[in-house]
Amino acid sequence: MLFALFLLVPVAAAAAYVTARQRATALSTAAGQRLHSRPQHHGLHSALWVLIAGWGALIVLTVVGEALIQRVLMARISDALPDEGPLQWNLVLSDARSFAQGAVSSEMDPLRERIAGAFSWMNGTRLWLTVLATLGGAAAAAWWTYKGITVEARARVQSETIIRRGLAVMATVAVLTTIGIVFSLIFETVRFFNAIDWQLHKFLFGTTWSPLSGVFEGEMDADKVGIVPLFAGTLMITLIAMLVAVPVGLFAAIYLSDFANHRVRAVVKPVMELLAGIPTVVYGFFAAITVAPLLRDTGEAIGIRVASESALAAGLVMGIMIIPFISSLSDDVITSVPQSLRDGSLSLGATKAETIRKVVLPAALPGIVSAIVLGVSKAIGETMIVVMAAGQGPNLTGNPLEAMTTVTVQIVALITGDTEAETAAGPAFTLGFTLFVMTLLMNMLAQRLVARFREAYD
Repeated sequence: MLFALFLLVPVAAAAAYVTARQRATALSTAAGQRLHSRPQHHGLHSALWVLIAGWGALIVLTVVGEALIQRVLMARISDALPDEGPLQWNLVLSDARSFAQGAVSSEMDPLRERIAGAFSWMNGTRLWLTVLATLGGAAAAAWWTYKGITVEARARVQSETIIRRGLAVMATVAVLTTIGIVFSLIFETVRFFNAIDWQLHKFLFGTTWSPLSGVFEGEMDADKVGIVPLFAGTLMITLIAMLVAVPVGLFAAIYLSDFANHRVRAVVKPVMELLAGIPTVVYGFFAAITVAPLLRDTGEAIGIRVASESALAAGLVMGIMIIPFISSLSDDVITSVPQSLRDGSLSLGATKAETIRKVVLPAALPGIVSAIVLGVSKAIGETMIVVMAAGQGPNLTGNPLEAMTTVTVQIVALITGDTEAETAAGPAFTLGFTLFVMTLLMNMLAQRLVARFREAYD
């Protein structure tokens, strides 16, 4: 019902737009003078207010109503079970909600039945109040803006103000979300380091990673939180992936932008970009079923031992996955280099290869570096391919033919394991914060390199 109501609000806004525009047109004709704002501006002003009133009422009542129902029912459950804890109270509430919604609950008793009845009544009341408030708010906004249409009404200015403030709110939400993520990482990281008495050297330079080995005894062993094996595996697999993706992607971009005719470009470029739409789990399955056994059998044929799960298999497939990102972005950047630069170089006697190497690529360097940095970031953050093709064991080795793991795989393993999320959050968030800092430094270094070697043209 709520989703249908969400879709109904834009329909009401469209109706308000048409009605307000017609009234503004009729008013202009009847008054025999020009309006301050065009009829479509009056329609837009009405539609915007209908959206604000309707969606605002829907979102506020949904969030506030859900929180109120949760609080009231939890209070009733805690009064009925004073000797139990929040975990048991949440279980009772979950069973009652499932029963009220027609699903099968794990357990039923008189308390759960009472809570289920109360939930059904409160939730039904909330739904009807939400419907009435949403439709009523949209109708009130449409009527208010309709009555406010006059010759002097500044609908265009008011509409632009609403849109500008809406964009500012969205930008603020994006910034605050980023700040919230960073502070949550910092908070959990500080708590993790408190648990190991701030022995940073063991975390940064330790070679054993098993942070949950001592949590059941109430303590975390600082000797088993070394991240060197994780970052060694991450860098190894990323390096292999970029050795595949950067040359192939960059050379493909150069060919498509400067050598291929329009017919070849129209076919090859979309085909390459199709690779970007393949889910990573498919790449991981391909790596585990096809590439890894092929490397193992090839190694056995020439007398080299290759593990069934290896960094090489994961890196090769990850490189194939990253090729379309680097190729597409680099192609767009190279294509955007002014043709006059190419013509000037060719007119001075340079060959086409020399023009690309000494004129086009230096001019496109910032975009190419950005594409490579994006590819590196995607490789560092990849999880499924590593899980399926490289393993999950924190193995410290410089041999790409052995099984290795990455930081992101260990974060997933910590959060989805049998240990309580609150206990595993510390090591997982600390790994995330370390990875965030490493990626940030990498981007800063890339910007410095671009600024140093950048070629500027008038």
